Amino acid sequence: IVAKTNMDEFAMGSSNEHSIFGPVSNPIDARKVSGGSSGGSAVAVASGVIDIALGSDTGGSVRQPAAFCGVYGLKPTYGRISRYGLTAFASSLDQIGIFSRNTNDIVNMFQAIGGHDTHDSNTSKLPLNCDYAKINTNNLTIGYSNHLFNKLNPDMRKPYDSLIDFLKLNNIKVKNIDIDLLDLAIPTYYIIATAEASSNLSRFDGIRYGQKQHGHNVHDLFTKTRSKFFGEEVKRRIMLGTYVLSSGYYDAYYKKALKIRKMITNNLVSVFSDCDLLILPTTPTPAFNKQEKINDSLEMYLSDIFTVPISLAGLPAMSIPIEQVNGLPIGAQLCANYFHENNIFSFSKFIEDKFT
Repeated sequence: IVAKTNMDEFAMGSSNEHSIFGPVSNPIDARKVSGGSSGGSAVAVASGVIDIALGSDTGGSVRQPAAFCGVYGLKPTYGRISRYGLTAFASSLDQIGIFSRNTNDIVNMFQAIGGHDTHDSNTSKLPLNCDYAKINTNNLTIGYSNHLFNKLNPDMRKPYDSLIDFLKLNNIKVKNIDIDLLDLAIPTYYIIATAEASSNLSRFDGIRYGQKQHGHNVHDLFTKTRSKFFGEEVKRRIMLGTYVLSSGYYDAYYKKALKIRKMITNNLVSVFSDCDLLILPTTPTPAFNKQEKINDSLEMYLSDIFTVPISLAGLPAMSIPIEQVNGLPIGAQLCANYFHENNIFSFSKFIEDKFT
């Protein structure tokens, strides 16, 4: 381990502007954000300081900064990599991810740290299979969604159309699949994630964890400590999570969100009965300007609109760099069925060698 990298406080953010160390600048254009929450890791790799970095991905916090910085970013199947040592944000979503500048480094790191861990009961006991070279890319069926591509502006859509055209020219089987989950994914994610965050972060009270502000009684101590040491975005998510878990709103929000999550999961998993891989945009735009969305939480949350559905389902996905738009890198998100990271690696290597 070389060093720790900058990130949004408690991994809560999509731009890396919610850090006590200050914002992380995009290595392509310092006026732009790096993406978040694991933007520091993405920048460390993109700028050549290190070859491989770890990050945490709850709703897109590895894939989104990977796309903004023009590197590879993997979120494996939920439970594929141990989270022992990770500070919990939303336990049913959190997953350790990997950044690198090529497919091989991702695969090697995945092989080194993936697998069962007795310290994390969520890790799978299924054996790792990282011999992706045995997979014939021409035998894979690649799904994509014109419906989702239509949500992009023309400049953003063009690279994805070019990629699909390239696949057709190379006799790769592609299939247009109608996917329409975006309107449900963001509200579902933020209800579940904030609810789990409010529970996980309750331990940071100045007594068991963290610094302490002295008060006249326990309630006063809690209030002063959490008010002083939690940042604005963390407080916002804790309050929202506490609200949706409260007795009067649990059924109306949290319980309903769990049902919608199951529906989203079933819908996405069913896609893989017709194809081996799914190509999605990673982000709706290239990296945006610093301060551009800092005061507009909804706009900030929508920057994860294409990554959140995959996280809710616990499926593996990797953002790979494909082209640039207005001088800034963008990524394509490759998604596979549970424990089929090998399909992602094989196709990523094919695109890396033939397309980019």
